[in-house]
Amino acid sequence: MEDAKAAICSRLQSAKLNSGKSYSEIAEETGLTNVYVAQLLRRQAQLKPETAPKLKASLPGLSGELIDEMMRPPLRSYNPNLIQEPTVYRLNEAVMHFGESIKEIINEEFGDGIMSAIDFYCSVDKVKGADGKDRAVVTFDGKYLPYTEQKSEDMVSRSKLR
Repeated sequence: MEDAKAAICSRLQSAKLNSGKSYSEIAEETGLTNVYVAQLLRRQAQLKPETAPKLKASLPGLSGELIDEMMRPPLRSYNPNLIQEPTVYRLNEAVMHFGESIKEIINEEFGDGIMSAIDFYCSVDKVKGADGKDRAVVTFDGKYLPYTEQKSEDMVSRSKLR
């Protein structure tokens, strides 16, 4: 299954490369975030029917077959060797280094809960720092999900078993 996914991703990446467009340009043309466009072209996200015509217009090299494939639920996966790639390694390192503090602030600001990675937006932007050097800004924008107290009376499945 991974070999088939890799073959499709290769064709999707070729369509992007042949367009000469960046992820940010495609994002602007489709109304998506640049990271979501990359996720679509790596079969890590599902193309929605209302977005398909916009993506096809932005990337004319996408065949109907590829569009249909992108509209199927993807096999979200990753290569465990990816952690060895320096940028991915540093992103992981940053989350691990700052993660406990981020968690504390989320809990302080919102209460006991988590940031969703399902109802989640992500983008990468290029800005100039105070020193005039390029800086990468990675934005994680996830819905807050509170943990719930698990009262047996609220457990719907229990009431249906009786």
